[in-house]
Amino acid sequence: MKLGFDNEKYLKMQSEHIMERISKFDNKLYLEFGGKLFDDFHAARVLPGFAADSKLQLLLQLSDQAEIVMVVSVEDIIKNKIREDLGITYDDDVVRLIDAFRRKGLYVGSVVLTRYTEHHAVSHFQKRLESLGVKVYHHFTIPGYPTSVSSIVCDEGFGRNDYIETTRPLVVITAPGPGSGKMATCLSQLYHEHKRGTRAGYAKFETFPIWNLPLDHTVNLAYEAATADLNDINMIDPYHLKAYGITTVNYNRDVEIFPVLNAIFMKIYGTSPYASPTDMGVNMVGNCIVDDEACREASRQEIIRRYYKALVGVADGTRTEEELNKLELLMQKENLSVTDRRTVPPARSRAEASGVAAAAIELHDGRIVTGKTGELLGSSAAVLMNAIKDLAGIPHEELILSPESIAPIQALKTQYLGSKNPRLHTDEVLIALSATAATNEQAALALAQLPKLRGCQVHSTVMLPAVDHKTFKKLYCEVTCDAKTE
Repeated sequence: MKLGFDNEKYLKMQSEHIMERISKFDNKLYLEFGGKLFDDFHAARVLPGFAADSKLQLLLQLSDQAEIVMVVSVEDIIKNKIREDLGITYDDDVVRLIDAFRRKGLYVGSVVLTRYTEHHAVSHFQKRLESLGVKVYHHFTIPGYPTSVSSIVCDEGFGRNDYIETTRPLVVITAPGPGSGKMATCLSQLYHEHKRGTRAGYAKFETFPIWNLPLDHTVNLAYEAATADLNDINMIDPYHLKAYGITTVNYNRDVEIFPVLNAIFMKIYGTSPYASPTDMGVNMVGNCIVDDEACREASRQEIIRRYYKALVGVADGTRTEEELNKLELLMQKENLSVTDRRTVPPARSRAEASGVAAAAIELHDGRIVTGKTGELLGSSAAVLMNAIKDLAGIPHEELILSPESIAPIQALKTQYLGSKNPRLHTDEVLIALSATAATNEQAALALAQLPKLRGCQVHSTVMLPAVDHKTFKKLYCEVTCDAKTE
């Protein structure tokens, strides 16, 4: 994929901008970090050249100035809320993130339990954190939040919350997922800092929508596609337009909440440091796009991928018709067709010609390799094997996995594990290949090609089992499927 984003420029410009924002207050800034810190793959897909761990690299540049405060809602702990992308609970993810931050040399100051209420699961989690040497604070539900400013900005509102002890000028507020209470935590700290004589600041770091790109820019439309399930809508920031006569883009939730935030700032400080939601942001991403068309094309492909996922989701009951309809409108707005994804026509042609399920993968040099369901392998396993053989320069007709090496795995599946499908999935074929590689040089050569699949595009003419999705995800391949069963 053609590069469209200058990541080095971004890291330099973004860190400088954050330090500048800190200087505008009493050397104390609470920065609400939206999105993912370690694995912002959406940004990496729509801004080719953006590193998925850019936010982490940014924090590392500011490591001597920054401390991290993790926020998690006790409601999510009590109901064992799961991070869908990782398959782990929010409390486990908090511990995972703390460990990951520490291993990178970043300072994690504390964890805040928001909407606090006593519960055995919450007590157990707090003891777990304290055993790791992590301070734990409690914030409570405030009646009337966020609209009743007089009930919020008072000793019975924010004043009831624990004051979070911090030692560094930049306090990064992050969480395992949305709805954890990051903004409320920041505002509560502003109240407590003000009572202690410090005029601390608040800023928001959200990558999307990009405020200085047009409202209908494809990158911003791709953000709407990514949040179609949340019903987020990009919109012109009316407060910024009124204050400065400049058109900028924000999203509906920030625009809707801004009058309340402004009133809270006025109540705390007697004046507001910001005239608009855009003013609160510190995002410099839009200034680092170096090839606009490359980013537009990457974003078009992201919209198509999101559309396919919604189609499959509606078919299996995990997505709604409303989400699909919104994505259809975005497809129409960009004049996109499902066949604009390059792997779709070859996969469908192979399926039509063979009469069975098929899949196609696009390699980085533009070559497209296909595979179909056979007696030994499913279509996903077949296309995976064909792709790494192609990358290794191994002729298609040359067998590197003999039927004799596959037969024991099939017997294990059907005779001992109760499976009705004897064909190998992607994980099983890779295990078989690994075992064969010990004595077969060609198999070892093929196995060594797996890293070259990172970022490759895959399409299947049938919905894939979870195991195949997981394998492709571990290989960092982008997969879409037709909403059909085999």
